[in-house]
Amino acid sequence: MTRDRCSAPSPAELGRMGEDLAALFLEGQGLVVLSRNWRCPEGELDIVAADRGGRLVVCEVKTRSGPDFGKPSEAVDYVKATRIRRLTHRWRAAHKVAYCDTRFDIISILWPGYGPARVEHLRGAF
Repeated sequence: MTRDRCSAPSPAELGRMGEDLAALFLEGQGLVVLSRNWRCPEGELDIVAADRGGRLVVCEVKTRSGPDFGKPSEAVDYVKATRIRRLTHRWRAAHKVAYCDTRFDIISILWPGYGPARVEHLRGAF
């Protein structure tokens, strides 16, 4: 089934569009994207990147079409942050990366369906 041009994207489509935008945004900031949507039995990491200094940057991407449920970044609670940290250890093991300096960021995107998306990059958010 295809959408007509005027209909809003589904939540899954909006999430995918947000992750695409986040990856382009990070690359524009000079980061190198190493993995996108990396999965293991315990969950998924949205984006794993490296900055110019060789630091691992793990980004959780949250995209919303409106502010009805608060800021997108507010969806990353303690439980979610703990899971992301655990998954980062799994990612390192799977990619044979020894311990390295790691930063955990949130890319918060508000994309109402008209006009440009608003991207907020919260560095070291958790």
